[in-house]
Amino acid sequence: MKSIIIAGLLLGAAHGLTAPAIAGVYGNIETNAGVTGGEYQNATTEMHLGVEGEVGPATVYAQAGPALIAVEGVDGTELEYSGKAGIGVDIGERTNVYGEVAFQTVEREFNGDIPLGLKAGLKYSF
Repeated sequence: MKSIIIAGLLLGAAHGLTAPAIAGVYGNIETNAGVTGGEYQNATTEMHLGVEGEVGPATVYAQAGPALIAVEGVDGTELEYSGKAGIGVDIGERTNVYGEVAFQTVEREFNGDIPLGLKAGLKYSF
């Protein structure tokens, strides 16, 4: 229960980040699967609720929710919580620089060391 409350607070805080502009609320369902040598290993399906909006010249977003993890050879799925927040800024008419930080709990705990994923990139539109 404590984990659900913290996830709600994270979404509320993210909403506060986008408050200067009209924020959009969205749902996002995404599955990431692992395959090694043609053999299925695992899949994580995230079911997130998020907000996005403009803050000055940047587009920002934050989303969080449950993540179902299915591992090859293990019956059923495991429930964790995951989320991500990101920012993108146009630095030219066709060029955008962006970054994202993502997390996924281990044994549904929000204390201790939570694994983080970091992403940064540059997108050029033709």
